[in-house]
Amino acid sequence: MARIISSRSAILAWAALSLAACKPPASDEYLKRVDLTQAGSFASEPLPSPETEGAIWAESDRTGRILYGIPGSTPLLALACESSGKEPLLQLTRFAPADPRAKALMALVGNGHVARIPVDAAWNGSAWLWQGSREARGDTWEVLTGPRSVEATLPGAGTVTLNPSQRPSQLIAQCRGNALPE
Repeated sequence: MARIISSRSAILAWAALSLAACKPPASDEYLKRVDLTQAGSFASEPLPSPETEGAIWAESDRTGRILYGIPGSTPLLALACESSGKEPLLQLTRFAPADPRAKALMALVGNGHVARIPVDAAWNGSAWLWQGSREARGDTWEVLTGPRSVEATLPGAGTVTLNPSQRPSQLIAQCRGNALPE
């Protein structure tokens, strides 16, 4: 019996040594083979969180879209109902510079809910901005339907505090009502 165990041990040791011989060990010279300055582009420097005291939701010049920001300043966010297909979508745009082809998750926390909305860098004709869409129905947008403030955080673009307002809730309800019957 001891002979069987020792031959099994020898076979396992031989197999381990054979596999180890397939790959050379890492070395300090590995970094010399790659020029790190040309390895690729890096993300832009993070932006500070914008000031939101006095920010409100307001109607846009586009039907089915509301803007959030300080009156007279560049908007910080937009929420729009897109009803081109069978199921209406709500589209969230964060007016902050995005790196081309970048992807992220925007976290919305408030009113007893948490939502994570995938956003991509989208070209709007003059700049790359963050934009993501989700179906209007479902729990994703409940975070915007309550009476309390909401924190909208986007990595690299800071946190936007959304002051309490019934306007997002009204747009969400209106958009959900635009769903085509099944």
